[in-house]
Amino acid sequence: MAIVLASASPRRRELMEMFAAQNLVICPAKGEEKVPAGATPGETVEALARAKAREIAAARRGESEDDVIIGADTIVWHCDRIYGKPHSREEAAEMLRSLSGETHEVYTGVCVLRGEEELCEHERTFVTFRKMSEREIEAYIDTGEPMDKAGAYGAQGIGSLFVTGIEGDFFNVMGLPVCLLGQMLKKTGVELL
Repeated sequence: MAIVLASASPRRRELMEMFAAQNLVICPAKGEEKVPAGATPGETVEALARAKAREIAAARRGESEDDVIIGADTIVWHCDRIYGKPHSREEAAEMLRSLSGETHEVYTGVCVLRGEEELCEHERTFVTFRKMSEREIEAYIDTGEPMDKAGAYGAQGIGSLFVTGIEGDFFNVMGLPVCLLGQMLKKTGVELL
């Protein structure tokens, strides 16, 4: 049995390698991320995670029916708006200005597929930022870190300089709520310990 991570995220890979290094397969989904109209943040990330997991399940059909496929997707939610990965330096700066001095929510959807079984859930974590100056925002963007992260920051990296508090699962902010995933895997007969 392989544990297949349907993600190119180096942070998700790092977290999964703690538990499943010997049987971990990285197989990033390539499909277009379509946000369902009118969906809540939790429904959105579950739908995106489900699409990734199903795409990889279809691509690997026939390889091993006992494989476990994990899809995940993370968004930042603030002021009734989704903050995904920024597409430009300007968009990153706009996101960071909006998050400065505020508390926002991070949602990660997780979908676990094994055979005919499909489990989809999500985790929510609250993150509070201190006020940031324009100089700090520009210097942070200069590092390149914000450009591949939902909400334009990495709490596990340089972005930690702005985080004054986290309420909930820290690993959720990194993109993979490990505790939730462990419980979901247990329901499909996979023990990480």
